[in-house]
Parts: sequence; structure tokens; C-alpha cells
Amino acid sequence: MSKPGRVTSGIPRLDDLLGGGFIEESAILVRGAPGTGKTTLGLQFLLEGARRGEPGLFISFEEFPQSLYRDALSVGWNLPDFEQAGGLQLLFTSPQVLLQSLSTPHSNLLTTIQAIGTRRVVLDSLTHYTQVISDGHELRRAYHQVISAFRREGVTAIYLGEDMRSDYTNREKGRVSFIVDCLVLLRYLEIDSAIQRALLVLKMRSSAHSTTIHNYTIGQGGLAVGAPIEGKTGLLSGLVKSTIISNVQ
Repeated sequence: MSKPGRVTSGIPRLDDLLGGGFIEESAILVRGAPGTGKTTLGLQFLLEGARRGEPGLFISFEEFPQSLYRDALSVGWNLPDFEQAGGLQLLFTSPQVLLQSLSTPHSNLLTTIQAIGTRRVVLDSLTHYTQVISDGHELRRAYHQVISAFRREGVTAIYLGEDMRSDYTNREKGRVSFIVDCLVLLRYLEIDSAIQRALLVLKMRSSAHSTTIHNYTIGQGGLAVGAPIEGKTGLLSGLVKSTIISNVQ
């Protein structure tokens, strides 16, 4: 059996943790609290695709275009340049309209995806469906509908999700963590009275991956994964801001 194809994230050390990049045509959930850099990671993934001739689509339920342009420019990316070159498209819509578009075979959205040969998609954010759908079974059905639609189009899709305490109970609404193929966690940590960011690949189907927790920074050029965080415990405590305590020697 041949090995599955890989799609680079645009973040070299993240690709190493993933065993060579995301699995082609997979569904990836990037989960983190506000400000952890989920949108930055998503854009970095799309812009890397644009540089490689793999057109991308960024779908947002909350960001206004000018806000997204401004945030991208702060890390050195001029999104209009990528749009004009045909490597990136931005779509601002609602959760309900997206579901309707994905369920209509000849919708403008699906026609556009096919016409420009879209290979990468980022959806910001999947969590918005919890605001419009209260029933857990209906929510899971909506997640399946979105994820299955993009799978049928043969794209590699990153879904951004808010990280909240209630999401980590055994009764997580929609169980989206079980539906996706890959789960990347972005966390704030308090270490020695200072706030740091930490990244972990928690799940990845069809591939071995590193389970090491790494710190990361956000600056010019986007997100950069740093060294492993060693000798600490408590990252997966289920809190948005986790306190890490050194092991007693």
C-alpha cells in the first residue's frame, strides 16, 4: 500500500511533528483559546499553498475583510497580493449559508472551488455552529456535513475551533474531535510566572506523529515552533490557561 500524500503546513517544525506534514485531503482541527494564533496558523497554511501553486480558500464567520487584512499585515503578509495572483480567496458568510451552499451541488461556492482548483481550505471557526445549533445530534450532523463536503472536493481542510473548559467534558457537543483526522492544540501556559504558548499534535490518523509539547512564537512570517517543553505537567488539564508545575526531583 502506498503512503498517503503530504501537505506542508508552511511551518517547518510543525511538519516534523506531523511526520512530514498534514495528510492530503484530511480534516484538521486546530483548537485554542482566543489569541493563541489559530487564524495565523490557518493563513500560513493557505499562503504556503499559494506559493506552491495550490489555491486556497479562507472562510470566515466573524472577521471583517479589513480586520483580517490588518492582522495579516502585522506579521508581514499582504493578503490582497495573494488574492490578485489567484492563490487565495476570502469568503465572509454565516454558518447557515455555508451549510446550504455545501448541500447544493451547483452552488456558487462549490462551482468556484472546482473552477479555480482549490486545494486548501480554512474555516474560521467551526465553533460558531454551537451558537446556532443547540442539539448535540444536530450539531454532529452539521459537522459531518461540512467536513464530508470538503472531503468530496478533494481539499485539505483546517477547521479552527475555540478551546473552552466545557469542550473537554465527556459530553462534548457534536464530538467534533472524534470526526476530524488530525487535532492540533494551541495553549497558553503559565510557567514561572510568565505566559508562554504551547503546541501539541494530539491526534493524527493514518500516520505516526510526535506527542512532544513544544513552545511557539508569533512574529514576522507567522507562527514558529520552538523547543520542546520538558519536565512540566498539567498541559492537558482541560483549562484554557493551564498552570504548569515543575516535577519534584
